[in-house]
Amino acid sequence: MDKEKYIFTIGCNEKSLKEFVNLLSENNITKVIDIRLKTSSQLSGFAKGEDLKYILEEFLKLKYEHQLLLCPTEEILEKYKKDKNWDAYELVFNDLISQRHIEILLPSILKSNEKICLLCSENYAGKCHRRLVAEYFKKIDNNIKIIHLEKQIPSPKSHKKDSTKGKQRQISSVNEYTKIYG
Repeated sequence: MDKEKYIFTIGCNEKSLKEFVNLLSENNITKVIDIRLKTSSQLSGFAKGEDLKYILEEFLKLKYEHQLLLCPTEEILEKYKKDKNWDAYELVFNDLISQRHIEILLPSILKSNEKICLLCSENYAGKCHRRLVAEYFKKIDNNIKIIHLEKQIPSPKSHKKDSTKGKQRQISSVNEYTKIYG
C-alpha cells in the first residue's frame, strides 16, 4: 500500500499573521510553495514577496519557493477579474497547467521529508487556482489527500444538520481530515 501523501493549501488574504502562522505550525508544514502571479501587491501586508519569504525562512524555519509554472497568466487572471466567470476560468486554467506539464513538478513537491503547502491569495479555496493545482496533482496520484487550511466558517448553533452536505468541506488539519474521512 502506498504511503499517504498530503498537499495542503492556504490563502493569505483575510488572515492575520498570527492566524496564518498558526495554521502552518499546527499542520507541521515544512515548505510553502507560493503560486501567486503577483507577490508584491497583496492585501495582507505580511504576505508581500520578500517579507513573506523572510518570515517563513528566518522565523519559522520553513522553506519558501515561488513557482511560476503553477500561476495563471496575466491575461487569464485579468479576464476573470473582468467577467467573474469561474467556470470559464477553471477550464482555461486547467488547460494551461496541462499544457505546461506541471506533473513534472510532482516528485519534488511530494518529497517524503517535506510537508508542503500551496499558497495563494484567496482566503477560501473554492474559487482559487490553488485548488485546481492540487486537484490536478491528485488526478496524477490518487493517494494524495488535499487539505485546505482555512479559517473555519462559524455556523449558527441552531443548525443541527451538516451544512457542508453537497459542498466542499473546509478542513484545517490532518487530524480533522482523519476524523471525517478515516
